[in-house]
Amino acid sequence: MQQYASDTYGDSDRLCVCRGKGASVIRMRVDLISREYPPEVYGGAGVHVAELVRALRGDLDVTVRCFGLPRDESQVYSYLVPPELSGANPALATLGVDLQIAQDVQGADLVHSHTWYANAAGQLASLLHGIPHVVTAHSLEPLRPWKAEQLGGGYRVSSWIEATAFTGAAAIIAVSDGMRRDILRSYPWLDPEKVVTVHNGIDLERWKRVDDPELVKSLGIDPSRPSVVFVGRITRQKGLPYLLRAAALLPPEVQLVLCAGAPDTPEILAEVQTGVAELQATRSGVVWLDRLLSPNELSAVLTQATTFVCPSVYEPLGIVNLEAMACSAPVVGTATGGIPEVVVDGVTGRLVPIEQLDDGTGTPIDPDKFVADLARILTEVVSDPAAAKRMGEAGRRRAETDFSWTSIAARTREVYASLV
Repeated sequence: MQQYASDTYGDSDRLCVCRGKGASVIRMRVDLISREYPPEVYGGAGVHVAELVRALRGDLDVTVRCFGLPRDESQVYSYLVPPELSGANPALATLGVDLQIAQDVQGADLVHSHTWYANAAGQLASLLHGIPHVVTAHSLEPLRPWKAEQLGGGYRVSSWIEATAFTGAAAIIAVSDGMRRDILRSYPWLDPEKVVTVHNGIDLERWKRVDDPELVKSLGIDPSRPSVVFVGRITRQKGLPYLLRAAALLPPEVQLVLCAGAPDTPEILAEVQTGVAELQATRSGVVWLDRLLSPNELSAVLTQATTFVCPSVYEPLGIVNLEAMACSAPVVGTATGGIPEVVVDGVTGRLVPIEQLDDGTGTPIDPDKFVADLARILTEVVSDPAAAKRMGEAGRRRAETDFSWTSIAARTREVYASLV
């Protein structure tokens, strides 16, 4: 049995483990498991993992186990789908990766998994090696029923994986209070005491104002015109079709800049393509950037934005909202999930009211009203650039004080310390 130095040292030092009588104190080893890790990052969970690892490594021994091609970073191990499962349902292919990871976690003191893709590896490793399993919930399968379009029967498998891992986990980290409520609503048998909130964070050095009109012009954006900027994956939860409808109601001088890619399915991609084409036929300044922009490019786009927009119908928190705030862009976001914990209405941006079906889809009860309210609030923000600038500056200050990775890492260490 490993004995942890909890009596002699403070909370941070509790993460040091003593092995045997007279043994020297060594740093606790945490194996962090994620589907995404740089350079293979396509969503907020991957950003979260990369930043958390960097912040934790100051005083922890963090080993990363991720999906995909080999990385050249020390203590990062990558895993590919076994050849026998290369043509299988994506959920089964994911399990093939998880099984390899679970075996290799041997020797860790704690395992921490992110998203359902990694949850099975974390839960199996916990059982196999007798160590605590911490789960960070970035989204919830019961609240993403549209994933059945992408995974077919695999959606039932991913839902089973998530429910099993949450039930067996020693602690569950929710990225917002809204997410915590959703977890306890979706899995009412869980002990509320083991579900804690640790907000997402933002790298304030990486994400900051980049005033570069020439770079913005090279991307097809006119920096002299007001603009509404969207950044996100093409998935049902991001609400992009509603935004395209709302954009048709904006003043004609307003540009719509879509930094959107990685569609979940051909069907949602086709829907967005049709909506963009219809919009481009009736107004100028509709710019669709479907490639992954570099942080410098995206920072420049966000800096020149009159406002950023997050029309999501499901959003546990939304790191992209923090990125926009760090670049001094006001955020117009749907008043759902964790967005109201980030956007202070009338101070750092505006919240768009929404009434939603309780069937897990997040669909607005009255889509036309949601679209009209979104268009109205966007119009109010872009029509008052001075007020938009003030909200953007307030957003940067809020990002600095409330969402630094230093504070998020400290809270995560506290969760670890409570388990060892």
